[in-house]
Amino acid sequence: MDRIRIRGGRALAGTIPISGAKNAALPLMASALLTDGPLTLTNAPDLADVTTMAGLLAQHGLSVTRDKAARTITLSGTATNLEAPYDLVRKMRASVLVLGPLLARHGRARVSLPGGCAIGTRPVDLHLKALEQMGAAIEITGGYIEATAPGRLKAARIIFPQVSVGATENILMASALAKGTTEIVNAAREPEITDLAACLMRMGARIEGLGTDRLLVEGVESLGAAVHPIIPDRIEAGTYACAAAITGGSVLLAGARLDHLGAVTRILRDAGVDVAEAEGGLKVARLNGLRGTDVMTEPFPGFATDMQAQFMALMCVAEGAAMITETIFENRFMHVPELLRMGARINFHGASAIVRGVPRLSGAPVMATDLRASVSLILAGLAAQGETIVNRVYHLDRGYEHVEEKLAAVGADIERLPG
Repeated sequence: MDRIRIRGGRALAGTIPISGAKNAALPLMASALLTDGPLTLTNAPDLADVTTMAGLLAQHGLSVTRDKAARTITLSGTATNLEAPYDLVRKMRASVLVLGPLLARHGRARVSLPGGCAIGTRPVDLHLKALEQMGAAIEITGGYIEATAPGRLKAARIIFPQVSVGATENILMASALAKGTTEIVNAAREPEITDLAACLMRMGARIEGLGTDRLLVEGVESLGAAVHPIIPDRIEAGTYACAAAITGGSVLLAGARLDHLGAVTRILRDAGVDVAEAEGGLKVARLNGLRGTDVMTEPFPGFATDMQAQFMALMCVAEGAAMITETIFENRFMHVPELLRMGARINFHGASAIVRGVPRLSGAPVMATDLRASVSLILAGLAAQGETIVNRVYHLDRGYEHVEEKLAAVGADIERLPG
C-alpha cells in the first residue's frame, strides 16, 4: 500500500492548478442515466472515485469513454441493468446517486446501501422519503434499496428537514423527468448543486431557483445530449490555501473561484491569511503570524465540513487557541490522534475540539483514516520538523489528483513511496 513521505519546513511558492471538482463530477456522471446522450463532461479530474463511478455506470450498461489527456468523460446509451451491486457501491457513498435517475427513467432500481469514508452514518432516509412522496414504493431488504415507480414519478413538494447535498442531488435528477412541477424546499446551495442543475438544463431540464434553498423543477418527457464543463474543486482550492498558509508561502491557485469558497475565505482571512482574486485564479499568502480562529462547520455558504480537518492542521501552528465545532458528521475527528502524534495540542469532547497552537510540529509516522483526514496529515507534515510518513493514502487518491506532484512543483519535499 502506497505511502507519502514529507520533509517539512519549506515555504511553498508558485502556481497550483485546481482540478475539476470531485463532488460535482460524480452527480454529473450519474445524470447521464437520464438520457441516451451523449453527455460529455470536460475538466474531468483523474480520481479513484471518478473511476469507481465510471465502472458503476458501465455495469449499468452505459458506454463510458475517458480521455485523460483531454480531461473529458463521455457517457451515452441506456441502462440495461438496473442494479447497483454492493461490491461497487461499498467503495463510494456517491453511488447512491444512481437511485433517482434509474427510478425516474426506468421505473425501477435496486441499489445497495452505500459505503465510503467512515465519518458517520450519513443515512439515506432523506433520499428515500422524498422519492416515496413522488410515488415510489421502497423496501430495504438484504442490504439493498428496492424501489419501483410504475409509470412516471409524480411531482411533489419536498421539504427536507435538514440540508442534504446528496438528497438534493438525487431528487433534482429524479424530478427532471417527473410528471408536473416539483418544489424542493430547504435544498442544499452548494456550488456542486448549481453545477448539476446547469448541466441538466443544458440537457433540456426546466429548473428555477439556482443558488437558492428553493428549487422548482418542471418535469419534461425526455432529456438530450449536452457538453458541460465541471466546476473547479473548491475543497482542493481550500486545501492548497491552507498548505500555503501553514508553510508561510504564497501560491496562485489557478482556476479557483472565490465565490465557491463561502465562509472558508472569511475564516482564513481572520486567521491571518490573505486570499485575493488574481488573474487566472486566487492568490493566497500568509501575511505574518497565524491567529487562532474559531470555526463551526455548516452547509454552504457556511464553512465546509470537508475543510474542517485541513483547518485544524493549520490551527495546530497558530498563535493562541481555536475552537473547532463539527455539526455535519458525528465522527469526523479521527485525524486528531494522528496530529497528537506530531506534537499538536488538541482536546476534544463530542462535537468540539480546542486546538492550542504550538511553535512547531514534529514529523512522525501517521495513519490516514478518511479522505480529508489524509490531506490534513500532509499539511501537518509540510509544517513539521523532520520526516512524516502518511500511511494508507488510498483514501487520498479518491479526492485529490496527483497531490504529491502538485505540492512538489511549488517547493515541497514530498514523494510517494510504493507499498
